[in-house]
Amino acid sequence: QVQLVESGGGLVQHGGSLRLSCAASKPTSSDLTMGWFRQAPGKGREFVAAINWTGESQYYADSIKGRFTISRGNAKNTVHLQMNSLKPEDTAVYYCVADPPGSMYGADWYIPTEYDYWGQGTRVTVSS
Repeated sequence: QVQLVESGGGLVQHGGSLRLSCAASKPTSSDLTMGWFRQAPGKGREFVAAINWTGESQYYADSIKGRFTISRGNAKNTVHLQMNSLKPEDTAVYYCVADPPGSMYGADWYIPTEYDYWGQGTRVTVSS
């Protein structure tokens, strides 16, 4: 079972930046598709960004496009989310997700139930 460990959440002011990181805690035989969802208080889980196993393809929600950047880390099965120009509406618990490579087609990238593995979440709070 793949376990995902997130880090980097915290409190930041409107317009500030944060960098979230996620790593698979156990070695895997293949590079995973990885990404991020978020859940704000009283709302459902929302797709944020995802990246394929090679790092060549990235997918972003319209709400964060141009402000957030997803990238793969140097270590195997690590992923980062650089968040700039943060807004109060970005306040949420951010979850790292992962799935075996090659399993996503079309709209699958944006659907939370398509991802097999989830981290425990890291809280991001943006003050106004």
